[in-house]
Amino acid sequence: MTTNDKPLTIAEQGSFFAGGKVIQQAGTYTTADPMSHDGQTFHGDHAYVSYQKPVTPNKYPLVFLHGAGQSGKTWESTPDGREGFGTLFLRRGFSTYLVDQPRRGRAGNSTLSENIQVQPNDQFWFENFRMGIYPDLFEGSQFPADAESLHQFLCQITPNTGAYDLDVVSSAMVAVFDRIGEGVLITHSQGGGPGWQTVLKTPNVKAVISFEPGTEFVFPADEMPSVPTPANDIAHISLAQPISLERFMALTRIPIVIYYGDNIPADSQHWAFNRWYERMQVARKWAEIVNEHGGDATVVHLPERGIYGNSHFMFAEKNNQQIADLVEAWLVEKGLK
Repeated sequence: MTTNDKPLTIAEQGSFFAGGKVIQQAGTYTTADPMSHDGQTFHGDHAYVSYQKPVTPNKYPLVFLHGAGQSGKTWESTPDGREGFGTLFLRRGFSTYLVDQPRRGRAGNSTLSENIQVQPNDQFWFENFRMGIYPDLFEGSQFPADAESLHQFLCQITPNTGAYDLDVVSSAMVAVFDRIGEGVLITHSQGGGPGWQTVLKTPNVKAVISFEPGTEFVFPADEMPSVPTPANDIAHISLAQPISLERFMALTRIPIVIYYGDNIPADSQHWAFNRWYERMQVARKWAEIVNEHGGDATVVHLPERGIYGNSHFMFAEKNNQQIADLVEAWLVEKGLK
């Protein structure tokens, strides 16, 4: 197991923007009236990427895409101040690229206006992310139990600066891969949907590792599953979308692994648990269809591997080294290191 008690040597680090578009206001710009919008341009809908490269990198870089209400901060460090996946995998020899999706975080320039309202919702996120029933963590939780860690975690939640758009996010991700070349895409939660779309749009994605994808699984149009909405599901999020079998086949040409954490009961009356149970069942059906068409997709439910107590943010909890070991073993198994 890699530890962080040794100095970290890197060959290169930096950041860049990828994708997006430039819009232009009608008219003619004049330097005498710089506050007029006439004739001026606006850059927006791009992704922001920070990266680090080790001295002797492994075969493929890892590209990390966050989930809803998050940014690249998700992968930088844990709420209790330890190294996150961006650094843990850098120590393991991988170049790491941490993305802020368009209209979020450091990629905040949106080409669509957004009214960002102040909506107190910390308790919603606490329960939606299956950390516990507020204010109590689940017994045996892997989330650090101190108040400062919870404070740090809730501070990292950040709003959309423009409407979430599956095509805008996935197109920006394609631009990221166009710039860096072939790599492994690692997604979380809402990032799962753009992740599948990125695979459909570029051959540069050589594998996908997805932590608790929650939206927009793509199925062949004539193999769409029945996705019932529980009576107490307050979100009504699109879980499944139809595409042509020809496009779907791109997902059968690369290895894919999906991880889900603990506390996803089959018969709960709690709205959040119902949602995550449904999502895991859709993921399993999706993997089954991928494999029926010759693919290599696996859904891992951590308790079935003897790993307990993880929430929606398993990669940032007390046992994130153990989760990283699991991921690295899969990368080695698939010849991706």
